[in-house]
Amino acid sequence: MSTKVSDHVLERLRTWGVEHVFGYPGDGINGLLAAWGRAGDDPRFVQARHEEMAAFEAVGYAKFSGRVGVCTATSGPGAIHLLNGLYDAKLDHVPVVAIVGQTDRSAMGGSYQQEVDLLSLYKDVASDFVEMVTVPEQLPNVLDRALRTALARRTVCAVIIPADVQELDYTPPGHAFKMVPSSLGMPHYAPVPADEELARAAEVLNAGEKVAILVGQGARGAREEVMEVAERLGAGVAKALLGKDALDDDLPYVTGAIGLLGTRPSYELMTGCDTLLVVGSSFPYTQFLPEFGSARAVQIDIDPHMVGLRYPFEVNLVGDARETLRRLLPLLTPVTDRGWRQKIEQGVSRWWEVMERRAAVDADPVNPEHVVHALNDLLPENVVIAADSGSAANWYARHLRLRGAMRGSLSGTLATMGPGVPYVIGAKFAHPGRPVIALVGDGAMQMNGLAELITVHKYWREWQDPRMVVAVLNNRDLNQVTWEMRAMTGAPQFLPSQSLPDVDYAGFARSLGLNGLRIDDPQDVRGAWETALSSDTPCVLDFVTDPAVPPVPPHATLGQIEAAATSVLKGDSDRAAMVRQGFKAKVQEFLPGSRHRADHRREAGGR
Repeated sequence: MSTKVSDHVLERLRTWGVEHVFGYPGDGINGLLAAWGRAGDDPRFVQARHEEMAAFEAVGYAKFSGRVGVCTATSGPGAIHLLNGLYDAKLDHVPVVAIVGQTDRSAMGGSYQQEVDLLSLYKDVASDFVEMVTVPEQLPNVLDRALRTALARRTVCAVIIPADVQELDYTPPGHAFKMVPSSLGMPHYAPVPADEELARAAEVLNAGEKVAILVGQGARGAREEVMEVAERLGAGVAKALLGKDALDDDLPYVTGAIGLLGTRPSYELMTGCDTLLVVGSSFPYTQFLPEFGSARAVQIDIDPHMVGLRYPFEVNLVGDARETLRRLLPLLTPVTDRGWRQKIEQGVSRWWEVMERRAAVDADPVNPEHVVHALNDLLPENVVIAADSGSAANWYARHLRLRGAMRGSLSGTLATMGPGVPYVIGAKFAHPGRPVIALVGDGAMQMNGLAELITVHKYWREWQDPRMVVAVLNNRDLNQVTWEMRAMTGAPQFLPSQSLPDVDYAGFARSLGLNGLRIDDPQDVRGAWETALSSDTPCVLDFVTDPAVPPVPPHATLGQIEAAATSVLKGDSDRAAMVRQGFKAKVQEFLPGSRHRADHRREAGGR
């Protein structure tokens, strides 16, 4: 039997070491599906419930494995459905390759069924490389470049293969004019800056008396080096959300997340520093960085396209974070005055006390902060966690203390709803022996998570460690947007857009043969986590939480909370509960020590 183009696609993927392809079938990829049958399902075809979920699963696989994620879909609607997940990968700099079908070449331009101009459609999301294969000899070069480019540039690439081309006999490119041969492999490389650039950076950092470090996902492989730089400079370290697992949250000088979802110590670190070092992050919200002109700044990033953004950096170093810091360290002078570091550590210690008290605040019926905070000392040492967009991301950012080999991520830059459950499904195929947890709101669960529980049901018995916990923060409200409406526009909750139906998430899980628990008593929260994390079956925890618990920004004062609350009192469905919970949450910051009570009085006096 002759080798078809579709057979060679799978053979080439196997040679590249691709073990899983996440997708959904359709007649635009029938040739590929037939080849999968002939190949004994190698690489493994993982069937999602929707093409968008297939893309998210490829993103989760890539984020948590460091390998390229591959997804596939049919022509027209299938290819369109992939886009949101692919944009999530593109904006978070994750290597993903999409292999999509297209109508037969003979029908192109004929307004044929499901004919979409995919080259134009994918030109933005796969801007680094998108190509359509029209003859067999073109295939190895196109597929190799897609995989290599995705890995090298940490981005999305796309290969479009018309249905009739998939069925052609495969012929390799020859040694002839206008033939493009190809080769396999993506060697490891770690670029470093020039010595003179490192010297300039060291001069800036050594001159600083109050140094702040901001790390992102690009610093994940430089954990020890970041710690040594922070120690030598007496610096505090804040983390962009995508870099939450780049450094242990238990370190006394790690201030946690930065931004609207961030912590008070990170806010104080940035407002108080005179020098800033950014490693492997393109954190976009400049209002949470030092005032322009108040701090000298150095940036390290592996991508020259991403340096110089967000802040007027004095020195931009292009290079691998680990290798660059290793070369920078001998040039740094150890600080002798530890006053700045001591202040940072005191702020961090106080913040964790605040988080503990916030988690203990009474709510109706369950405080969502308590749900996430209670998980901290129960986390398995090798856990993989995904948080969905929405208020769940606030509690993930502020309450969870990741350390050691723990991994965590979310949709950082696109901040799309719905990737939480498919992310951890992708993680399970990357690491079948590791437990996974998804923290999702009820909006995200209704949007995507419920259907993907069917995918979990389909595959979970194959996983070496069956533990998968989906924790739903069920507050019957699209809560993050509700609070943004209140805080940003002074508008009351608009129930027709914000109110969600109450769904029996645990019951749905049980109907599939999975475990499911509904928790509406705060006394049962810890026990529910313990049950789920010791279960030999994936488990959904339906936490009935209070929508009036506010995701208070780290820089908000009591006066600002009162102003936001007062502006909506006459029209908001939560009214008094919103005001009560807002003050109860914020006042926790001012309880310990007479100085903090004095700060409280000053803020209250300004109202």
